[in-house]
Amino acid sequence: DALAKARAAGLDLVLIVPYAKPPVARVMDYGKFKYEKEKRDKAAKKLAKAMSVELKELKMRYNIDIHDYNVRMKQAKQFLEAGDKVKLTTQFRGREMAFQNLGREMHYKFFDDLGDLAVVEQEARMEGNRMVSVLNPA
Repeated sequence: DALAKARAAGLDLVLIVPYAKPPVARVMDYGKFKYEKEKRDKAAKKLAKAMSVELKELKMRYNIDIHDYNVRMKQAKQFLEAGDKVKLTTQFRGREMAFQNLGREMHYKFFDDLGDLAVVEQEARMEGNRMVSVLNPA
């Protein structure tokens, strides 16, 4: 009966809940239904990606040059304004491990230069031969 009505209207009969008693079916244009479902799924995926927070890592050395430092600062500002977390990593090699205090000072200078743009989530701490800090957008 429903199939005959669907054919008369030039539409499709789509089973919505096939295991129900009686099965639930709907008369609709299946192509349009499929298109709108894909559109909704795509929009939901886009929204989920926009809401997710990524962790962006910036690597530098304790004796970084001023221009390189400014480039990292600019990148950090872009990441924080986009709503992403920033992981600041300073690597020490060999005898450089003796200069951990310079690395820590550089991390604190970085925090100060960012100002109100970021909140420190994790203070500078050593993880093996790396000093790591994590910043959240303010």
